[in-house]
Amino acid sequence: MPTILSHVAVPLALGLGSGVVPKRLLLAGIVASILPDMDVLAFRLNIAYSHDFGHRGVTHSVVFALLLGFLALACAHQLRSSRVIAFSFVGVSAVSHGLLDMLTNGGLGVALLWPWSSERFFAAWQVIEVSPLSLSRVFSARGLAVLQSELFWIWLPAVAVTATLFVVRALGSSAAFKRDALKREP
Repeated sequence: MPTILSHVAVPLALGLGSGVVPKRLLLAGIVASILPDMDVLAFRLNIAYSHDFGHRGVTHSVVFALLLGFLALACAHQLRSSRVIAFSFVGVSAVSHGLLDMLTNGGLGVALLWPWSSERFFAAWQVIEVSPLSLSRVFSARGLAVLQSELFWIWLPAVAVTATLFVVRALGSSAAFKRDALKREP
């Protein structure tokens, strides 16, 4: 898995770049992007890694992401957002966790299609160094190699997405301003 620090890159990039995500919803998206890794508690409960309820199992599935999206939809008013944006943003934030984990070069894969399949999947390109599960090892030499990998494969693209969304918004605002100005001319 990427470190818990890098899973937040997707909601940050989309939320900050889009300009339509209120702060409360941004926070919900960040939580949704991290929440799937709460399944590491399964290790403490002696649940096997390969079990559906083990690490990278149920909580990394599309169904889990949809459930979080529906929860956000139900709480849209409290998140100060429309229902569609709340559902979409939180759902995408949650599903991004499993998709990023599929890009790592370790572990057993991701049960993305649970409950229809318990099969674990990896992406065709496993370019992200897998993170140590122990927080103390994240700050070791191995952890630093993982962070370098994440900077290149997660944070750099996230910054590019954010910048692109800013430019698109700016161009859209400029075009709308010009269109409105032309309408007002006699």
